[in-house]
Amino acid sequence: MPRSSVTVPFALALALVAGLTACGGDDVHGKPGAAGVGDPYFPKMGNGGYDVTHYGLTLSYDPRGKRLTGTAEITARATQDLSAFHLDLLGMRVSGVTVEGREAGWSRAGQELTVRPHDDLDKGETFSATVRYSGTPRTITDADGSEEGWLRTADGALGLGEPTGSMAWFPGDHHPSDKATYDVRITVPKGLQAVSNGELTSEETRNGRTTYAWHTPQPMASYVATLAIGRYDVTRSTAKNGLPVYVAVDPTQKQASKKVLGQLPEVVDWEQYNFGPYPFSSTGAIVDRPDDAGYALETQTRPVFPGAPGTVILVHELAHQWFGDSVTPKSWRDMWLNEGFATYAEWLWKEDHGGDSAEEIFDALYKGDYYEPVDSDEIWAFPPADPPGPAQISDPPVYYRGAMVIHKIRQLVGDDTFYDIVQGWTATHRHANADTADFTAYVEKAAPDKDFSGIWKDWLYGKGRPAHP
Repeated sequence: MPRSSVTVPFALALALVAGLTACGGDDVHGKPGAAGVGDPYFPKMGNGGYDVTHYGLTLSYDPRGKRLTGTAEITARATQDLSAFHLDLLGMRVSGVTVEGREAGWSRAGQELTVRPHDDLDKGETFSATVRYSGTPRTITDADGSEEGWLRTADGALGLGEPTGSMAWFPGDHHPSDKATYDVRITVPKGLQAVSNGELTSEETRNGRTTYAWHTPQPMASYVATLAIGRYDVTRSTAKNGLPVYVAVDPTQKQASKKVLGQLPEVVDWEQYNFGPYPFSSTGAIVDRPDDAGYALETQTRPVFPGAPGTVILVHELAHQWFGDSVTPKSWRDMWLNEGFATYAEWLWKEDHGGDSAEEIFDALYKGDYYEPVDSDEIWAFPPADPPGPAQISDPPVYYRGAMVIHKIRQLVGDDTFYDIVQGWTATHRHANADTADFTAYVEKAAPDKDFSGIWKDWLYGKGRPAHP
């Protein structure tokens, strides 16, 4: 019988088409990536369906007009077949989006920028997306009342990102679980500096404007990305191990900061001895005026301080380079792994430099008569590994009771094993993400002859003040 005379029933034709689709024919289509990663405290932050590997940001800022113009080139790998994906971007006006060099469809809804590529992206495919945008970046007020995002200063601006602020000045996958390398080119009026993370690779002035290029070669979570624009006195030096040190200080804070910042190489050396090799290719600090921000922040390689820092806060923020910046939490519920370790670094510094021992600090906090500016009752408000909401992720239990968990481990295993655990932890999860379950499993494996169940039950997850001899 001639082929052209065969009649195929309609239902059978549909089945054949469906079979071709299921087997991976040309009609295969992906589905949109999730609009958030489901973080317990910030469920809309982050995005599903892809993993960012690099951000290339080309920015220009006019402090007088308070206007930022940017082009973000994002390199990512699809983790599923994608018909569309989301980027976090709050405010700003988007003028165009391309994916793999072709114009892409896009739409806005709150902080979500939805991108629809011309062609679907295959799982495992590496792709580039470019977003052109401009406007006046927003300042975000957190649930605890602190401000982040884009903070205007007396002579420029300061970009701070913890926990959600980076989406105010560049589009991206803004959750700690997605880390990437960065290149930031920022152009500002001549006479101003622009300081960011990593290493300064070039500085060029043309037509009354200066462009600074910064390169961050190690993975970085967006919440520790920073951009500081203003007038700074810049000091470049080298630590004992050859590590480049770049410090930028507002001229009004130069004299008050000089002594403490002179200790920076010593602090880094001391922390390397205790926590393991420094995890990045440079270090330093940014010191702005006291009114420019209401807190210090562990921005990667270059912590930000509002006014001249004291030695203890310098120790704290530099300790975060290991705990938070290199070993980064998988979700915001794991904040105690950042702040507990950084607070315990303060105790160790005091112990090693003629102050109270960590044991004395622990006992005084437990009894409620320690000199820290914190109400003893606040320490026991909730378990450090389970803050009740986003407004509490930076509350005293996360810092002080988190540090007490670390000290209880030290008490149980002794100093030799304790420092093996700390240095092994930072090495095992270097430049990666980890959560509380990863940590407790690591500790138990490192000291299999010890029973940690009481520490986890009473100090890490227990409510109220645990019994203590």
